[in-house]
Amino acid sequence: MREFDLIVIGGGPAGMMAAGTAARRGVKVALIEKMEKLGRKLRITGKGRCNLTNSKTQEEILEKVRANAEFFSHSLKEFSNMDTIDFFERNGLEISIERGGRVFPASGKAWDVADCLKEWIEESGVSIFYNSKVCAIERNGSIGYKLIVTEKSETWSYYCKKIIIATGGVSYPATGSTGDGYLLANRMGHRIEEVRPALVALETDKKYLPELKRLELKNVNLDLIIDGQSIDERFGQMMFTEFGIDGPIVLQLSRQIVDALIEERDVVLSLDLKPTLSKKTLQDRIAREIEDITRGGMVKVLMEKMMPRPMIRPVCTEAGVDPKLFVDKLTEEQKMALINTMKDFRLQITDYRPFEEAIVTAGGVDCSQINPRTLESRIEKGIYFAGEVMDIDADTGGYNLQIAFSTGYVAGLLK
Repeated sequence: MREFDLIVIGGGPAGMMAAGTAARRGVKVALIEKMEKLGRKLRITGKGRCNLTNSKTQEEILEKVRANAEFFSHSLKEFSNMDTIDFFERNGLEISIERGGRVFPASGKAWDVADCLKEWIEESGVSIFYNSKVCAIERNGSIGYKLIVTEKSETWSYYCKKIIIATGGVSYPATGSTGDGYLLANRMGHRIEEVRPALVALETDKKYLPELKRLELKNVNLDLIIDGQSIDERFGQMMFTEFGIDGPIVLQLSRQIVDALIEERDVVLSLDLKPTLSKKTLQDRIAREIEDITRGGMVKVLMEKMMPRPMIRPVCTEAGVDPKLFVDKLTEEQKMALINTMKDFRLQITDYRPFEEAIVTAGGVDCSQINPRTLESRIEKGIYFAGEVMDIDADTGGYNLQIAFSTGYVAGLLK
């Protein structure tokens, strides 16, 4: 009979942190992972580099949490971003802090982060069971809980006093994140807030995509407009894809956009190609550039001095100016139309990409049914939660992994 004090379901960053924390305190721990190795999603995160946390203050980190920040604040105080950095350094992983406070392994390899955690929990005495899926959780008298687990073609019964559910969300399902924890939690009476993709690329009107796809833009501004009202904005980097747009500032706005699209609201992004320049400054610059263009030069030559070549035809088309028009024929009204379009190039958002491409999941187990100080269920004693399975998510920048590490640590304390 496989009997333990604690069983952790899910071998991602939250599950590994929870299992190791409990084991280091003398608890007999089993970690059940349905894939063939631990941290499958962790090994590909950050384009294989793993932005494992951020060096900003705790207050700044909480500002980046989009759902249940106050709930998460208790875990962050117990195990902060500085604790995360110290944890990995103490366990032999060299750390590098980059622009924006983003923290990476110095090697630039996400595998090193996953392997560091794996070695740590093995040294802590955690029993790890791979290729194992928890199909059901049952109350089992004085022992606590009985788990029905399938391992390939066999079915096993596991027994324990307490359980930590750390199964993640439903993004990147090929890594094992298929929403198993939602089903287990719901069967025990927990509410599940609607799950939807967060930090996900967007689909746009296809009018200009053939010529814009693969174009990367730096130092631009996106203004989010929902039902005609400006809601939020981001400055930084984005790119065009075959289906729409992607990149850091797109991902940061995507959570609000997904919710708006689900509600069937009108969503537009206003792209400012020259956010650091006023319209008056652009007027002066256009005047100077026209003086330098040889007689007979066309508008497209002027625009090449102002923006990446793939943007020229879309901007000119939206401004109603022929790119083959001679610059000395440009009227003041046409110049202003070009400037207005450079400062407000509209992208109609039509959809968002699927869970298979989303970085994290929004929604999950309702946090009001979880004690924020212990992460134990308020309705089923002995059941704890950690990581993305709960209704907590944040912007890009290492914040979502910090949520995993902090909540994993607190759940592992088994208060």
